[in-house]
Amino acid sequence: KIYPEIPNRFIAEVNGISIHLKREDLLHPEVSGNKFRKLKYNIAEAISQKRESLLTFGGAYSNHIAATAAAGKFSGLKTIGVIRGEELGENLEKTLQENATLRFAHDCGMQFHFVSRSDYRQKTSEAFIEELHEKFGKFYLVPEGGTNELAVKGCEE
Repeated sequence: KIYPEIPNRFIAEVNGISIHLKREDLLHPEVSGNKFRKLKYNIAEAISQKRESLLTFGGAYSNHIAATAAAGKFSGLKTIGVIRGEELGENLEKTLQENATLRFAHDCGMQFHFVSRSDYRQKTSEAFIEELHEKFGKFYLVPEGGTNELAVKGCEE
């Protein structure tokens, strides 16, 4: 017997044994699984701090970049992605044609800031963060990959 009517769950009974599968990929159409859980409380905190934008870091094929862009869009927050690889920004139109992840993030309204790989390694330094604040104003910082205390709280659920 199968019970598909329970959202985000798949439950089956076979020979008296029940199997429960939680479908994390069905949490949200664009931000699924742990990405949704990691961003949930970070977005709430950004809104409580009256921030208008989220800033985060990632590579050209980062699921976190795409998830943050989508989450920002449906939360009414601007998003800024600091992307590793300054060469990708030299011809953004070509990059967007060739890279579905960045194209999706861009279509969700994410603004990109491409940096060299050596600069990217400085992403946690106070000086680098201060430069980003000077360029983009007062934003809410979500670390690369989205992992922080608030992300852990969301994942614990």
